[in-house]
Amino acid sequence: MAKLAAQAAEDLAGAPAHDVIAWATETFGKRVCITSSMTDAVIVHLAASVKPGMDVIFLDTGYHFPETIGTRDAVGAIYPVNLINVTPSRTVAEQDAELGPRLYGRNPDLCCYLRKVVPLERALDPYDAWITGVRREETNARSDTRVVEWDARRAMVKVNPIASWTQDEVDAYIAEHGVLVNPLVDEGYPSIGCATCTMRVEPGADPRSGRWAGTGKTECGLHH
Repeated sequence: MAKLAAQAAEDLAGAPAHDVIAWATETFGKRVCITSSMTDAVIVHLAASVKPGMDVIFLDTGYHFPETIGTRDAVGAIYPVNLINVTPSRTVAEQDAELGPRLYGRNPDLCCYLRKVVPLERALDPYDAWITGVRREETNARSDTRVVEWDARRAMVKVNPIASWTQDEVDAYIAEHGVLVNPLVDEGYPSIGCATCTMRVEPGADPRSGRWAGTGKTECGLHH
């Protein structure tokens, strides 16, 4: 599978997002899913337009903004996809009781691990590949993202159809197709995670500077 991913990365470099998704669905059939943070539904819209009925995984950490939960519900209602809501093994109250309150403030890496990384590993287990909305320009750590990659940690293929897209291209796609967007985006939250660890961003600032502000943390661990 690693060789398959490497070959596809070469063959599909520069290919339109639809073609990348079509390759993934033809190659893996029902054993490919989409993951979405519900900042917008671009990757869901793209995938649904290629192959309706795909599984969409949403990590419900227990700390999301109400607007994000509302966007998730709207995506499930509007697009022809199978929305799968994935929750951690502990509720927020159980985690607070076991590890102390506000773990996100004291040890954000551990909180992300327990509430995002571990649940995602479990959710991805039935699949051979997953499709993400990761883009190169989002963070330095993502700058070398290829459209198809071998995810060695999970032993599965990772597909990033819009890896090369700029924010302008994302915005243009949203406008052209009337894609659902989390209402928080228009309120100064261009990158949306848990409500506990996401702040409003000043116009012109790094879109991800509102995530884990002041901690030096830029990734939750799902993609690296």
